Amino acid sequence: MNFFEHQARARRRTLGLIGLFVLALVSIVILVDLVVLVFFGSYHELAQPGRYMDYVDLGVPGLFDRYVRPNLPLLFWVSLATGGGIALASQIRILTLRGGGGAVARGLGGTLVPPDTTDPLRRRLRNVVEEMAIAAGVPVPEVYVLDQEPGINAFAAGYSPSDAAIAVTQGTLETLNRAELQGVVAHEFGHILNGDMRLNIRLMGVLFGILVLALLGRFLLNSGRLSARRDGRGILSLGLALVAVGYVGLFFGRLIKASVSRQREFLADASAVQFTRHPEGIAGALKKIGAAGMGSTLRANAEEVAHMLFAQGLSSRMLATHPPIEARIRAIEPGFDPAELVEIARSMRRPGPVGVPGGSVEPAGVAEAVAPLAARGAAVSPESLVQGIGRPGAGQILAASLIAAAIPKTLERAAHSTEWAASVLCYLLMGADPEVREQRLLMVAETLGQEAEHQVGVLLKEVPDLASELRIPLLDLTFPALRRRPAAELERLLGLVDRLILADGQVALFEYVLAKLLARQIRDLLSPASAGVAGSGRLVGATREVVVLLTVLARHGNGRPEDARRALIVGLKRLGAKLQAVERIKEDWFESDWLEREWSVRLDAALARLDQLRLEDKQCLLGAMAAVVVEDGRVAPDEMELLRAICAALRMPLPVLEPAENRS
Repeated sequence: MNFFEHQARARRRTLGLIGLFVLALVSIVILVDLVVLVFFGSYHELAQPGRYMDYVDLGVPGLFDRYVRPNLPLLFWVSLATGGGIALASQIRILTLRGGGGAVARGLGGTLVPPDTTDPLRRRLRNVVEEMAIAAGVPVPEVYVLDQEPGINAFAAGYSPSDAAIAVTQGTLETLNRAELQGVVAHEFGHILNGDMRLNIRLMGVLFGILVLALLGRFLLNSGRLSARRDGRGILSLGLALVAVGYVGLFFGRLIKASVSRQREFLADASAVQFTRHPEGIAGALKKIGAAGMGSTLRANAEEVAHMLFAQGLSSRMLATHPPIEARIRAIEPGFDPAELVEIARSMRRPGPVGVPGGSVEPAGVAEAVAPLAARGAAVSPESLVQGIGRPGAGQILAASLIAAAIPKTLERAAHSTEWAASVLCYLLMGADPEVREQRLLMVAETLGQEAEHQVGVLLKEVPDLASELRIPLLDLTFPALRRRPAAELERLLGLVDRLILADGQVALFEYVLAKLLARQIRDLLSPASAGVAGSGRLVGATREVVVLLTVLARHGNGRPEDARRALIVGLKRLGAKLQAVERIKEDWFESDWLEREWSVRLDAALARLDQLRLEDKQCLLGAMAAVVVEDGRVAPDEMELLRAICAALRMPLPVLEPAENRS
């Protein structure tokens, strides 16, 4: 499946989740009604204090009609209160998770791995995560370690890539080698790119609502134990009944998790293999889980997050959220023999160096290798660009490793620093004109303070000229530090970026790209619940916006009007435009004033409309964009940057281009 099919599948599963939740809700409401009938009577005599069902002798003729006629108004209000309470509890829990994946990781005792960590195991983890994020074309997620967990496990959480977090256990760091760690992280990126995280967050809220009655029952049990009076025994009995109802909710919760989670784990494993082209990595991690004494079980209460873990996190096997480890290994290695686990277990018990770290791929001459990287990887087809969305491969990881290694260390350290991250953004927008640069530095000082202006000056002195291929990856590295800043400061930063861009009275292509990428990431971070991938719009209703989008792409990718016209026509034909309409496009269309002065404003308006398209229509539009970009057989760096910004605005992750010699 490609990116769009995965997203459609995730949306269908969301609808299925709603159906299962409604079924669980109805069942729980019925059970609570039965409890009320037993304890508070269904008839007026039993509604009196101290009268319970155990006083009723249903064997006496004539008493059935008198005593068991339901008290319908009471049942109505009880049903309403139960259903409303469960729904309200679910929504409140979802709201508490608006902090994104980091909130989930911290709730399990996770510790944030700082970008400048000197711990070799954690440095290796960050390197792996950063390389994969750059390769996939998404912001670098926050990285957490569950320090107190010796088992081998991991998870990705969040509403969207902009607020995502990846967490691994201490056992994962200490037990797995780099290839195996890369396989686990690639599995979690599969969940990020396949749209599973958003479903996981909603599932956490649903499960909390279903289990809230069990929590209430436990509270009543504790209250009943404190009283020896008759009404205390009644509270105790009611508490027991609600606990029983709550565990029915637990059964439904695990049923929902099992139905949602099991098959997608196979898909995420397959994504990891496709991502790394190294099946031994993820297979080795699964084998070590099968061989290890602790396996993948977590010490913390993992009931809420069991469905989003890399492997089974609960000791209970009732309605397991994950397929058996051996089945997952066989899906990767069909000839797997379970007897291998015995030898692996022995090797894990032998004394030796633990978790020997491996660094990023840093071959000699990486700085020289990056400059022609885009040219080497430029010859692509529209089909390969479309199929590559959300499905990066080993070639992209290699390219990302080269890019990450080529970023000057001064900029890398600044991008990883919470205090310097905003200055890195401003540095990227300074430009070469001395007069405009001075004006922009003054704006920085007025908005962020003198210290920020000094930091930008230091960066300009240390790295006066940055290769264009490194600018967007540097932005990706900067975002984890930016996201830790207060919301008001991020809003102020967005305003500053807009003023810096307009300081010289025009909008350069890279300036537009940076502003668009930053705005998408910050808006999704500040309002994660609204970061949906698709709407309900149709391409047929957005013809004007489509023409504007494809025209801007064609204009910036081709110097001559006749070349731009030819590229635009190719894109329109791919969308099925009629030949007569296409032939009416003249070369002077690309000499219009709006393409010189207003292109960014018109493109913004077009993207706002096109972001509301259905998944199917977005896929068609992406094919047309790819056809425009590769019409001349190459993808120039400027075209790739603009395409990345457009895809981000439409919430489609665009991987980096892999070197041509790595393609099969």
